[in-house]
Amino acid sequence: MKTTHTESLNRLARIAGQVNGIKRMIEEEKYCIDIITQIQAARSALRSMELQILQKHMHHCVSNAFEAGSKADANEKMEELLKVMKKQY
Repeated sequence: MKTTHTESLNRLARIAGQVNGIKRMIEEEKYCIDIITQIQAARSALRSMELQILQKHMHHCVSNAFEAGSKADANEKMEELLKVMKKQY
């Protein structure tokens, strides 16, 4: 899956719109479950975007490090991935 930065920015703009919608819902004192549902949708959209960018990173940056034959670069990319993944837990 090839994703450009422009596509990522467009997705992020939609997510920002979702978050602004949540803010409006809170300001208007909408029903709690409806707000939670929208929060879950925004969180899901962010996770999806994160996964898409991670896939792009692995297929491009990490793959290039291995193809270049530099063990140090490849190890650095793997450590970066592990560090990011550990932050999720």
